[in-house]
Amino acid sequence: MQRRKFLQYAGVSTALGGLTACKGGSESEATKTTSSSNKTWEWRMVTTWPKNFPGLGTGAEFLAEQINVMSNGRIHVKVYGAGELVPAFEIFDAVANGAAHMGHGSAYYWKGKYPALQFFSTTPFGMTAMEMNAWLYHGGGMELWQKAYDQFGLVPMAAGNTGVQMAGWFNKEINSLDDLKGLKMRIPGLGGEVLKRAGGTPVNLPGGELFTSLQSGNIDATEWVGPYNDLAFGFHKIAKYYYYPGWHEPGTTLECFINKSAFEELPEDLQSIVTNACRVANQDMLTEYIARNNDALDTLVNDHQVELRELPVEVIRKLAKLSEEVTSELGHTDPLAREIFDSYSNFSKKSRAWFDISERAYLNLRMG
Repeated sequence: MQRRKFLQYAGVSTALGGLTACKGGSESEATKTTSSSNKTWEWRMVTTWPKNFPGLGTGAEFLAEQINVMSNGRIHVKVYGAGELVPAFEIFDAVANGAAHMGHGSAYYWKGKYPALQFFSTTPFGMTAMEMNAWLYHGGGMELWQKAYDQFGLVPMAAGNTGVQMAGWFNKEINSLDDLKGLKMRIPGLGGEVLKRAGGTPVNLPGGELFTSLQSGNIDATEWVGPYNDLAFGFHKIAKYYYYPGWHEPGTTLECFINKSAFEELPEDLQSIVTNACRVANQDMLTEYIARNNDALDTLVNDHQVELRELPVEVIRKLAKLSEEVTSELGHTDPLAREIFDSYSNFSKKSRAWFDISERAYLNLRMG
């Protein structure tokens, strides 16, 4: 962020030193060590989501609440929705520059900072939520994520997952590849690049702008998350066709990223509390989506007469082929990107081999 942009935030935040300072004022290093348990920290969290929006916005609030409670009030986190302190897509810069302590979003929003960050969010036809968590926590993914964010002065943590999403809302039927040509669709990240190569026009918009953009005809289609969120946004009022599966986002990791200086100011016990609160929030969001999505889908289909459609096999196969090209090209852009891509790809191959004789085999068995 340029200094001029940072000064826009001056009315709502101070420079990093003021942000990370605790209420007790400055102290010597020795005093800090012995009395840190008596200090309190006031932190700001900025998000890309509308305030208290179900699943995503409430997930950020849940994380803040866990930190507040688990720290017994030693850290108090106040959450700001998109646009309250900074615009949705400027929270990365705001946290990196000290205008806020924490951000809540997803890594594919920051592809303009460093394209390979998208691997830490989701990839088309990539890993599911369980696989992503396994890679991050036990497969070396978190170490690479930290390495990638360190160049921006940030500490990343997984703080939620949507599970497999829906393919999106469309105002026309998708019967063949030709129907994707010229389609103007809100779709972020690598999925957007795949759509572009299929002949469509990807648009990146924050959630708060989707309804009016689709209603006005500025876009022809939009993906968001899944039935739980989509019902809340009311997309069924302005779009007729609801397509699945969510090829573009099979297990989207939501993130909490923290200003590194602010995090390192905390004593070790509070660092551990923040880290583990993110783990709790990560699991809680995924289970909430699993619990809520089917009831919401039932309401959309049976109460609002939404037409639920499966994407044609021809379309899926083409998108899958293009996805391989896109992710491979991204993974070979520079040495760090190659390191991330190799780790992601190798872990994905191993997890798929295991899932073939565990999850997939069981699901096929259960279907009879």
